[in-house]
Amino acid sequence: MNVPFHKPYITEDEIAAVAEMMRAGWLTAGVRTAAFEDDFRRYVGCGHTVSVNSATAAMHLALACMGLGEGDEVLVPAITFTATAEVTRYFNARPVMVDIERGTHLMDANKIEEKITDRTRAIMPVHYAGQPCDMEEILAIAKEHDLRVIEDAAHCLPAWYRGKPIGTFGDATCFSFYATKTITTGEGGMLCTDNEDWAKQARVLRLHGINRDAWQRLNSKSFWQYDVMEAGFKYNTTDIASAIGIEQLKKVEDMWRMRKRIAERYSAAFRGSEGLVLYTVKPDRETSWYLYPVDLNLEALAITRDRFIEEMRDRGIGLSVHFIPLYEFTYYRKLGFTGEGYDNSRWVFERTMSLPIFPGMTDAEIDYVIENVLDIVTNNRR
Repeated sequence: MNVPFHKPYITEDEIAAVAEMMRAGWLTAGVRTAAFEDDFRRYVGCGHTVSVNSATAAMHLALACMGLGEGDEVLVPAITFTATAEVTRYFNARPVMVDIERGTHLMDANKIEEKITDRTRAIMPVHYAGQPCDMEEILAIAKEHDLRVIEDAAHCLPAWYRGKPIGTFGDATCFSFYATKTITTGEGGMLCTDNEDWAKQARVLRLHGINRDAWQRLNSKSFWQYDVMEAGFKYNTTDIASAIGIEQLKKVEDMWRMRKRIAERYSAAFRGSEGLVLYTVKPDRETSWYLYPVDLNLEALAITRDRFIEEMRDRGIGLSVHFIPLYEFTYYRKLGFTGEGYDNSRWVFERTMSLPIFPGMTDAEIDYVIENVLDIVTNNRR
């Protein structure tokens, strides 16, 4: 049997929506994009939504709206996808890495203040695997030090912190609709904010700094006239992508329940294994279960994480690692970062792997993953 790491959950609804847009003839950002933004705003419960072509673009625009500048610093977790830190470099600002918690892989809120300097301007918590960070503590620190909070919620739809949906906490929250995410438009992202001025600025910046997009101009007598307000970017999405997003959003909680059921089956099967360290979800929040991370108890095993993944791959099962610590990469080493002071990040990276978890995964596929994880663990005890 072959079990992929991920498979998108696409139905005839999405296919029909795309076909409708193709026949309509308007392919770029237009009425469907506006509708998707509105649907997303109502679902999350935020004040404003700005659709873009990636979560990276959303984070970039959020930092631009807050006025990040050269020499400024932004706190990010040491383990995250490079995009979280990368966007700070667009401003010649500097990412400052904060160690993570072992159990949750989230930015350790207790280690934030020691990283704050007079150049710190923002905290960018990453809701790893879809589990919300300790937002009450992070927001309190940000308020005390007059910092912005820009949430990387690429994994995080839907997720709730103390009963409140992610997307309604920080100054801005950035979601991803990449091919592997909890809802997908192929490529895409959404910037959520309650700051009306930020939303207006982001809409201008996402399309070359132009004050009116093509759809707005089409429905105006002066359709060919526009003003360039500032140097912007090409970050807009398309009506084709938005049509997919509208349909995906309708079933977001159905897909979440499918992933949650898989996670519960994994956890029940692995709980008694000495060779595995289960991922911790704190009791006051709900994760999207975008990922199912599990760590190896290397002290009880005679196998490395890398070899474990190779054996699973030989058996037809796709795994991945989320993520390589930022300080391991050549680019960040050139900036002077090392692994010193990131004990938890180093511990997690040596042990962690992500198992297949996607809507539509069959019981036979789930059973096959469980069977092989336990078989490899059992046959590689110290």
